[in-house]
Formats: sequence, C-alpha cells, structure tokens
Amino acid sequence: MKKQTILVVDDELRVARLIQANLEAGGYAVSCAYDGSEAVRKAAVENPDLIILDIILPGEFDGYDVCRRIRSFSGVPIIMLTAKALEKDKVRGFEAGADDYLTKPFGSQELLSRVKAVLRRAGGEQQKGLQAQGSASLKCDALEIDFVQASVVRSGRKVKLTPTEFRLLSELARYPNQLISHEDLLTRVWGPEYRDERDYLRAYIWHLRKKIEEDPSKPKFILSRTGLGYMLKFPLC
Repeated sequence: MKKQTILVVDDELRVARLIQANLEAGGYAVSCAYDGSEAVRKAAVENPDLIILDIILPGEFDGYDVCRRIRSFSGVPIIMLTAKALEKDKVRGFEAGADDYLTKPFGSQELLSRVKAVLRRAGGEQQKGLQAQGSASLKCDALEIDFVQASVVRSGRKVKLTPTEFRLLSELARYPNQLISHEDLLTRVWGPEYRDERDYLRAYIWHLRKKIEEDPSKPKFILSRTGLGYMLKFPLC
C-alpha cells in the first residue's frame, strides 16, 4: 500500500527535520521545502496528500502567500504551523485557505493526531453524510448548494469555498432549520479531537457568512444561538 505523502515547509532546518522524523515514524513519506517558492513548486510537482506550512518564511512569499498560491491550483489539505496563537491570525490563515492551525510548541502526538484528522476529513468520509441528505441539491432564494458537484451559487455567481468550508455548509444543510450544537458541528466536520475548539468554528462561520450572506453582520441563512450552536435557515422552496 502506497504511503501518504506530506510536504513540510519550514525554514528552520532543525524543526523541519524533527517534524519529518515524527511523520516518518508515523508511517508517512515526507518531502521538505525551506522557502515559499520551493514550497509552491513542490506542491505543484509532487502533488502531496497534505502540506504542513510554517507562516514565517524567508524570501518573497510568507506562509499566507504560499497557501493562497497553492489554493489557486490545488485543494490539498494544509495545516498552518506558527508561533502565533491569536484568533485573528487563525482567521487570516483560514481566509488564505488553510484547513487547520497548529501552534508551536507542540508534541509529536498532537502533530500526528492533527495530521490523521485532516487526512481523514480529506478522505471523503463526509460523502456518506451528503448521500444521506436524500437530495442532490438545495435551492432557495439566491442560494443554491449542489452536493454532487460540491459547489455553491449565490445570486447566479459561483462561490469559491475551501473543502472545509463546504463540509461545514453541507453539514448545516443536512439538517435545515435545526439547531446543531458547537460540539456536534466540530465533531462532524473536524473530528472528535476538535469538539472543544470553538475558535475554529467561530472563525469558519464568520468567513462562510462573508461568502454567502448579502450582509454578514445580519445573516439571513446561517443563524446562531449564543452559547448553543448554529443552524441553516433554508426553507426547501
């Protein structure tokens, strides 16, 4: 069975080698890049299964730039790796197209747990849930969600969502007009390891609203109940 490949992007050789050793011990094949340009080139040429990307990089591109450039041609899962732990930095990473965010310092077990969770999500486990929807699409007012094509159209224009954003919207769409708790959404979309990571959910909901709502500050589709959860108000018209 072919090993899953991971591209590690970090300009600190010691850190890159430590991550590589832990991942190889976990059964993965690993390639390394030490600046932004090399990272984009290797992502395009090697087509890895996952990328671990440090934000602070030397040269023309930092991690955010690299993430956006890779997103222009690939949906490969990306874990941002950084010493920054503020929510605004996480939001910026998600806006660039990251799937997860790991803050330095971290242990080898935490690293492997995050890698497994992201690869599991990318492996299509959510497709079973989408099939259970019983409909190929949902359409109402200005918004249309196509589960088969994994696409969203708002007011006649296609909305570009990251894979994680689409999984989140799809999970809400599976149960329209039903409140889903923070913990349940986090578990279903990210995995049980993330059930307490409300910052993730809040950041993704805000960014998702910016893409599908006419006025994100006054959402029409994705509604929240403070302290409880979120629901997609979506009458089946």
